[in-house]
Amino acid sequence: MRVAIIGAPIDFGAGRRGVDMGCSAIRYAGLQAGLQRLGHDVVDLGNVQVTLAEQGRPDNPRLRYLNESIAAAQSLAAVVATARADSRFPLVLGGDHSIALGSIAAAARDRTLGVIWVDAHGDFNTPDTTPSGNIHGMPLAALCGIGDPRLVNLIYPGRKIDPHHVALVGIRDLDGEEKSLLRTHGATVFTMQHIDRQGLDQVMARAIEVACSGTDGLWASVDLDVADPHEAPGVGTPVSGGISYREAHLIMELLAESGKLVGLDLVEVNPILDRENVTARLAAELAWSALGKRIY
Repeated sequence: MRVAIIGAPIDFGAGRRGVDMGCSAIRYAGLQAGLQRLGHDVVDLGNVQVTLAEQGRPDNPRLRYLNESIAAAQSLAAVVATARADSRFPLVLGGDHSIALGSIAAAARDRTLGVIWVDAHGDFNTPDTTPSGNIHGMPLAALCGIGDPRLVNLIYPGRKIDPHHVALVGIRDLDGEEKSLLRTHGATVFTMQHIDRQGLDQVMARAIEVACSGTDGLWASVDLDVADPHEAPGVGTPVSGGISYREAHLIMELLAESGKLVGLDLVEVNPILDRENVTARLAAELAWSALGKRIY
């Protein structure tokens, strides 16, 4: 496979500093060398240009750092489009989860895309429902056409994905109004209770079905806080009771086995909060599993 590594070092969408260094930490964990050992043709397109954090202005408390987040998403979308034009699989490293506004928009242009959102949180808030004003809690809603028009119409007008083609996996922390939005718009939500009761294999089979039925492929957007904080301590919004190390790899292995994966985000690694780069190492390992690494 032809793979393009793309870094998006932005933390404007998050509530804590440091996640802008995540893409460098994942690279340092041996990402490219591991992919090459699997036989992939890999190029690293470097990091997209973003505004320096010290120059940002959080003007709107309901949409903090809106202009900076839009500019970063536009820069990322252009590079993802370049990777697509070169028939390369975009492997996008965050940065906070607002980067999906750019990566998924570019990936969904001129085709119908399904999305599997692997996260402890729904990221389905709008400026009217957000408790924090942080844009990393809004990208999935905006991609589905819900929220501020400046986010909904980012890159090109209109929604980028149909919420009926969206499956959220590993969820365990949703805001009240966010739950209502998810139900109203028809996204499929698999909480940790679903995983506990049904097993991850069945949950992922259904998630892949949702994302692939009537679509041209699926994009996986993975927030490392989906893992339990014992497995991934270096994240900005940890939530207890997450998936295990092996469950994280099983998700990636099943995505690879589907044959439908067209791109991948790995986001919210914060090296300042990490221990010996263990979270970034997990992110690199998950990329390897998503792109074909197996135990046997």
